[in-house]
Amino acid sequence: MPRSIPDVRGPLVECIPNVSEGRDRALIDRMAAAVSAASGVTLINVHADPDHHRSVFSFLGAPAAVEAAALALAETALVAVDLRRHRGTHPRVGALDVVPFVPLAAVAMSDVVALARRVGRGIADRHGVPVYYYGEAATRATRRRLPDVRGRGYDALAERLAAGDAPDDGPARFDARAGATLVGARQILVAFNVWLESDDLGAAQAIARTVRESAGGLPGVQALGMRLASRGVTQVSMNLLDCRRTPIPAAFDRVREEAARRRIRVQRGELVGVAPRAAFAGRAPTSVGLSDFTPDLLLDTHLEAATA
Repeated sequence: MPRSIPDVRGPLVECIPNVSEGRDRALIDRMAAAVSAASGVTLINVHADPDHHRSVFSFLGAPAAVEAAALALAETALVAVDLRRHRGTHPRVGALDVVPFVPLAAVAMSDVVALARRVGRGIADRHGVPVYYYGEAATRATRRRLPDVRGRGYDALAERLAAGDAPDDGPARFDARAGATLVGARQILVAFNVWLESDDLGAAQAIARTVRESAGGLPGVQALGMRLASRGVTQVSMNLLDCRRTPIPAAFDRVREEAARRRIRVQRGELVGVAPRAAFAGRAPTSVGLSDFTPDLLLDTHLEAATA
């Protein structure tokens, strides 16, 4: 469980690693404990999904503390997770799949880029896995967008490395167990999903196409249609890259409208991690399907406590 917020008055950074394990509760708890054990870091949320087979850890603190916690999580994840046995609906390229860092208070993006690259280098040196940088930490323009850096994922990684798409750090060698790790620096994004009362994957994928920016949909939105087999429903999984341009209600309403056109009902919304209050654009969380929303899911709650 997340522990109390430390009294932080200096620079504040958030890290949101995504690990390719969403079913083994004991292992997820061990990874959470590795983060919590780092002095000066607060674990604010753990979101695990068995169908995605993925866990998202959200923690914050001073830059040096967050760096230590990220490396501690990597130590646990890269020893325990074996992608040769991994099957899940969410795209992935590595056991420790993505490690983004976000400046929250009194820290420049350039400092967070340097932090991301130190962590990436530490992962590469300690574990011998290929590391690619993305977002503001990217070393080339073609690697800024996370979907571009992930490419065709783990299943195509060996071919990619053999073809000369060398990582930024670590060996250009395929590790079947660990894959590769993508380390980035970016601004705040909101991960928000909408569950549909339907098992029609084609319909979910079609709705996702109408929502995502790259297909002419909503600004700053990435979206995928997925099946949640264990729950008998489908899902439109979204990243809202700029919630000022497309807040949560705009994304939810658009998905609901597109679903209604196909005579599909929306079951619920789902927030992965935390979101800033501004992302709700003045609407109540219940209006976007978050019936069990609590204040600890607001980033503002933790920022106010950490900077008091």
